[in-house]
This record gives sequence, C-alpha cells and structure tokens, in this order.
Amino acid sequence: MKEPVISIQYLNHYYGKGALKKQILYDINLEIYPGEIVIMTGPSGSGKTTLLSLIGGLRSVQEGSLRFLGEELYRANPNKLVSIRRNIGYIFQAHNLLEFLTARQNVQIAAELNKRNSQREAIAKSKDILRAVGLGNRIDYFPDNLSGGQKQRVAIARALVNNPPLVLADEPTAALDKQSGRDVVEIMQRLAKEQKTSILLVTHDSRILDIADRIVNMEDGLLISEQLTVNR
Repeated sequence: MKEPVISIQYLNHYYGKGALKKQILYDINLEIYPGEIVIMTGPSGSGKTTLLSLIGGLRSVQEGSLRFLGEELYRANPNKLVSIRRNIGYIFQAHNLLEFLTARQNVQIAAELNKRNSQREAIAKSKDILRAVGLGNRIDYFPDNLSGGQKQRVAIARALVNNPPLVLADEPTAALDKQSGRDVVEIMQRLAKEQKTSILLVTHDSRILDIADRIVNMEDGLLISEQLTVNR
C-alpha cells in the first residue's frame, strides 16, 4: 500500500479566543494518495478553505494530526512550515500573476524557489511547462495580453513547475466560462497523472466533478460524505 501524501486524523480548528472562540472544523479524517485527484465540495462557510490552508501550511494546526509526506505539522515551527510550503503548488480563484512579468517570468519565480534549479534550468523548465499547458506561443506575453483561461493556465504551470507531490486548488474555475474551465481542469488532470502529483481541489462547479478520483463533501465543519468516481 502506498503511503499517503496527506494523512489527517481528528483535526479540529477554532477561530477567536475566550467568549468569541468558535469551532470551524470538527474531527476531520482524510487521506490523499500519490497521483489522486480529490475534489472537495460544500456550501460557502463550511470550512473548506480553512482546511485547505491548514494542509498547505498557511495556518498552524491547533488540534489533531496532519502529516504531509510523513512530516507532522502539529506544533511545527515556522521554518518547518516554510519548508512544507516549498513542496506544495497553489492555484487560486484569482490567478495572482504579477502583471509586470511575462508568463515565463511568472513561472520562473516559482522554479527558482527550488534551490536545486540554476537560473538556466528554471528558464528551461518554465518554458517546458508552459508548452505542456498549451501556451507555447504565449511564453513571452504579459498577463494583460492573455485571456482569463490563459492566465489560469499560467497559474497551473507555476504550481506544477517543480513537480510538487501536492497541488491545492481553491475554486480554480470560478472566474472562467464553461469551456475555459473544462480546459483548465483537464490540463490539471493530465499533468497530475503524468507527474504523479496529488491534487486537492475545492469547487462549487458541478461541471468538473467527473475529473475526480474521489469527491468529499464538507458541511458545517464536518466531512459528511465521500464517494469514488469513475474517470472518463
């Protein structure tokens, strides 16, 4: 049996202190395996983004166990969290590209976070991954000259350029039309399978659920259901 990329046991999370303290997540248990695409659904305010931020090392684990590649994040110091974040790709609803950099330069910044990449290697990898997401003819374009779908492809390239074991995607198709959204998730699906990258994707978009290996549903801070899907 493969070791999970993410292993969560009895995770609880709270906002506020004292009389204002409010529980947001309740006894979360979840495992995600190499190359697996897991989609998380649920109403707004149900705790999906909070869970994503804990898995990504963007918040500190308060109660329970959260392991990434066997490394425990509970009581992890800030340096360890930074190290964890370097091994995770992030894709958000807003592409968060730097407007004054070209597509290649936006991806190159991420490639250079991997200290093993020389500048020449970072440039080469950036071009290769942009070609892989179908932007070979847009490598030197600035974001202003790209469509919404093309910008999100750059964001995917940036998240995947270092072959991370895990990509976290928060509503990556929310700002896209139907066809652009479908194109974007199919690229993510293909590259995940090629690179053996695990993807945890939060979405309200029912049109893309078929790319998942598994769908988990969150409601009021609880993971209430889980189902396997049959990929096309």
